[in-house]
Amino acid sequence: MATTSLWDNYQADKAYDEMLDPQGNARALCASLGQYLQTLDSDALKGRRNAADAAILEMGITFTVYSDKGNIDRAWPFDIIPRLIEHQEWKKIEAGLQQRLKALNCFIDDVYNEQSIIKDGLLPAELIHSSSNFRKECIGMKPKFGSWANICGSDLVRAGDGTMYVLEDNLRVPSGVSYMIANRVITKRVFPELLQNLNIMPVDAYPMKLLEMLLSLAPRPESTPQIAVLTPGIYNSAYFEHAFLAQQMGVELVEGCDLVVKADDCVYMRTIKGLEKVDVIYRRIDDLFLDPEVFHKDSMLGVKGLMRAWKAGNVALANAPGAGVADDKVIYAYVPEMIRYYLNEEPILPNVPTYLCSEPEQLNYVLEHLAELVVKPANESGGYGMLIGPHASKKELKEFHKLIQQHPRNYIAQPTLALSTCPTLCNDKLEPRHIDLRPFILQGEHSFVTAGGLTRVALRAGSLVVNSSQGGGSKDTWIINTEQ
Repeated sequence: MATTSLWDNYQADKAYDEMLDPQGNARALCASLGQYLQTLDSDALKGRRNAADAAILEMGITFTVYSDKGNIDRAWPFDIIPRLIEHQEWKKIEAGLQQRLKALNCFIDDVYNEQSIIKDGLLPAELIHSSSNFRKECIGMKPKFGSWANICGSDLVRAGDGTMYVLEDNLRVPSGVSYMIANRVITKRVFPELLQNLNIMPVDAYPMKLLEMLLSLAPRPESTPQIAVLTPGIYNSAYFEHAFLAQQMGVELVEGCDLVVKADDCVYMRTIKGLEKVDVIYRRIDDLFLDPEVFHKDSMLGVKGLMRAWKAGNVALANAPGAGVADDKVIYAYVPEMIRYYLNEEPILPNVPTYLCSEPEQLNYVLEHLAELVVKPANESGGYGMLIGPHASKKELKEFHKLIQQHPRNYIAQPTLALSTCPTLCNDKLEPRHIDLRPFILQGEHSFVTAGGLTRVALRAGSLVVNSSQGGGSKDTWIINTEQ
């Protein structure tokens, strides 16, 4: 039997720890995992970690950090200790995520058509018109099934009292699902004996569920639809994911230069056999680069005339252009009210309390309590442009004070949550590291939620920033069904 040295000095502080209770005992769900880890010494765990690293290199799992000199691909940072969630809790989360995306799609459809939520006074018109992701070119459009955001990645965090909150919704081109699947493949290699003894819900159905959803969007249901994944190319940080999903679905991976819109306002793919019509495009390119005829005229990533083809109903785009209007972190604050307004239901999952700097009273509160809050720009992603007040220097606080005053519409603030922690292998010892969770929700003819999602982990001690672009990593997420 190994010693308990792996757990020496393991202190979760005030945060909720996903594996240990406040008395330092393994939570009931984690008892088997805790007992198993007790049988391993540091050399054994180091061997498992080396096996994981070798699998990552063998599988070619990479990502790019644009701040790196030369944008060199990095091997995917993976921690071998999984994060466990009980199935009963997950069923509630799953229902809450489906409810949320349904309401968000109702909102997007309303914004580009009737705008009833504005007319009824629940949301100021100025918030929509000033949103950098509102696309006037989409006014009047009605995507199939009323579904604008077909793929959503909502970020969840567990606070100190154990409550799971929605931190934000990603409805433009959310990424990370391929890493969720890869994490499970790696874990099967690292802990094969452990997975055999637990009823862990699988995650490998996602590519086929994604394919089914994309097929349901096709404008030519009587035919066999042609589907393509549109990528910006090999230098994009998520290119591994684009290629992985295209391969798993058995569809073409294309760049903008591979597609052409003809005079009939249909999209065609260049092949060695000639032009082939494309019915559905899963685009991994931001709105403004999609079509140089409509948006950035110098874009080399998109397809000239793509918006014409979409508006003519000859091609489906997932996610639809303009869906990012609901990606705005200011709009996020209104989602609970959207659920009540469009669905006549109470929200299943709570938002993190949010202060809108565009509101004078809330602005004053934020400026007075800047050192206590997390401040986020409305339309940034990847953890960029944030201020974490308790960890900020006086200079940073002063700079943000000025930025917020100059552009109050562009900022929200939230309490600094003590994100839950999970044991993470650091320097051959287990240490608590803060985590979040990004499940993926699909909505087309039907809806689907992944069994768990991508657990992201802040690899630096004390850090609350989990994004891989900011030095974070990830863990496998196990939804444990204890009912069977």
